[in-house]
Amino acid sequence: MEQNNPLDDPAADPFAIAAAAASDIAEKTGVERHDIALTLGSGWAKAADLIGETTATIPATEITGFSRPALEGHVGSLRSVLLPNGKRALIIGARTHYYEGHGVRRVVHSVRTAAATGATTMILTNGAGGIRESWKPGSPVLISDHINLTADSPLEGATFIDLTDLYSSRLRDVAKGIDPSLDEGVYVQFRGPHYETPAEVQMAKTIGGHIVGMSTALEAIAARQAGMEVLGLSLITNLAAGIQTTPLSHQEVIEAGREAEPVISKLLAEIVGAL
Repeated sequence: MEQNNPLDDPAADPFAIAAAAASDIAEKTGVERHDIALTLGSGWAKAADLIGETTATIPATEITGFSRPALEGHVGSLRSVLLPNGKRALIIGARTHYYEGHGVRRVVHSVRTAAATGATTMILTNGAGGIRESWKPGSPVLISDHINLTADSPLEGATFIDLTDLYSSRLRDVAKGIDPSLDEGVYVQFRGPHYETPAEVQMAKTIGGHIVGMSTALEAIAARQAGMEVLGLSLITNLAAGIQTTPLSHQEVIEAGREAEPVISKLLAEIVGAL
């Protein structure tokens, strides 16, 4: 049974809790400051082994405000990695999804914590469904923008944040410098946990979406609020409902991620090395 989470108290300050979490990370890793943070979604986890030397691994549940991951494919740990250029990366393998019902504060806590550790770059990755028929399962795609269909926001009160160039064009150019064949598209976050219906996928396509999933958009908004530069990457694990003719399954997502993992992890490691 999960213990009470301080973020569940509506009177609590989520930024103070993030600062406490950052203090926990500094104490347990022996690293005072991190420069880059990466949330590794389905299929992306092996990148943590390739970007540098892991000097500390800690269970996320030992850090203030973090929840136990509910999803297979998410490892539930935080890693401090020393990059070849001397910078520090915080690897987040503990993502709380919106559909878990814990509230948006918990969804974005990892991002706010990363910012509190000093990270100025936030790399968000996910496994997602593709709407473009030219995308094959196993293809990495840059996120150029998003459409948030959760009907929620991590911003509270009269907090107005500009989301122009939310998914940094500068960072996307860096990624394309590593792999010029990288395509990009607009990510549409649905609430989940059910997969989208074929009609919902057509709606997403009509309003300008190319990728459908259940994460990332809320985290990206919180990262922008915290002043971080954001890079988003989706692994197309399947074509979306109605585009793909066979039924969708989470096992399919896991398998596509596993098959693509060596290639996309190497790509992500090279991108991080270029930042």
